[in-house]
Amino acid sequence: MEHEFTHQPSFTQLTVTLEAGESVVAEPGAMVGHSTSVTMDTGTSRDGLLSSAKSLLGGESVFANEFTATDESGTVTLAPPSPGDVMAHELRDETLYAVDGAFLAATGDIDIDAELGGLKSMLGEASLTPLALKGTGTAFVDAYGGLAKLELEAGESYVLDNEHLIAWDDDIEYSVERVGGLKSTLLSGEGLVFEFTGPGTAWYQTRDLDALVSVLAPRFPSQQE
Repeated sequence: MEHEFTHQPSFTQLTVTLEAGESVVAEPGAMVGHSTSVTMDTGTSRDGLLSSAKSLLGGESVFANEFTATDESGTVTLAPPSPGDVMAHELRDETLYAVDGAFLAATGDIDIDAELGGLKSMLGEASLTPLALKGTGTAFVDAYGGLAKLELEAGESYVLDNEHLIAWDDDIEYSVERVGGLKSTLLSGEGLVFEFTGPGTAWYQTRDLDALVSVLAPRFPSQQE
């Protein structure tokens, strides 16, 4: 499988080239188009896919899409719902964690698991539903705005706002904390943060979609009864 990014970094589009028999799984609504030699299966029973699709859309009962090249090679073009960049991350018998909304696609040989037990419960307070992307293959993660990589050495720590965090590897250690007390949380505009400690890597987006909504909302006319 080969892939190509175009229109980076503001409006990144991903085109995946599949050889006969290869497949890629994508979040609902990500498809821009595909070759006629590629089939799309909605509602596949591949392990983890259905529960992952539910978490991607906030618990709604929907399905993810699996695109497969049949008798000959073909291409699939995908794009995230918001403007920004996309990264490809190669997994070699390891795990990448991605927050809800950041997962775009993965090759068909990666397990997508949304049932993370204690991890899912711990992150619930931060309004995050993490996906565990496990195995060997390529995962594609998108960001709103720019996409930045945070590499920490052993013992080195860094704090990220939960609205900017998009992914982290299974080597890095982290804790979820509230910024100060209730007063400082309300006045600072910050809420929950992740403190990461190396060695390991995390990725974050340079813009916060909720912050944009809060800026734009007062500018829209309110509906009068």
